[in-house]
Amino acid sequence: MARLTSENTEVLLIDFQEKIVPAMHNASELIPCAKRLVQGCGILSLPMVVTRQYPKGLGDTVEELREHVANATVYDKKTFSCLGTDEIRAHFSNSSRANVLIAGIETHICVLQTALDLLSLGKNVSLAVDGTGSRTRLDMTTALERLWRMGVTPTTVESFLFETLETSSSPGFKEISKLVTGRL
Repeated sequence: MARLTSENTEVLLIDFQEKIVPAMHNASELIPCAKRLVQGCGILSLPMVVTRQYPKGLGDTVEELREHVANATVYDKKTFSCLGTDEIRAHFSNSSRANVLIAGIETHICVLQTALDLLSLGKNVSLAVDGTGSRTRLDMTTALERLWRMGVTPTTVESFLFETLETSSSPGFKEISKLVTGRL
């Protein structure tokens, strides 16, 4: 897998929605991690894709993230795999970026199926483990094990942000440092 850089990576945020997030077993840690990720993507000018599963029934993207994803490409879907929706499949099929970092819910359903479909498109897929969740710990850990075996690369939000920075002399380094230490 190629190193994750701001030139070759885009971020996919899957279904961080109002009626789903509270049911996640790790919701209290999940949302702060996701917020750091989207804020960091803003600082680094990384392209983001945001999906919403049937928003009429499951609500909009949670308020904590909504303002930080204002410049993201947003797709609504009814399929579990994001790539089951033609517009989203076309987006990733036509993207010149070889790497996709995923964060989202639920790990064992939409995240898993999307990651497998991205792999089948030839994308290098990484998963921000601290930016993903399921209703039960067992569903999440089982899905993570399967994802690793299928070739998805585990990472964390902080690791990803510093990997895309590459050096402390990069623009955005001070802001990212403040963000991950909670001083931003």
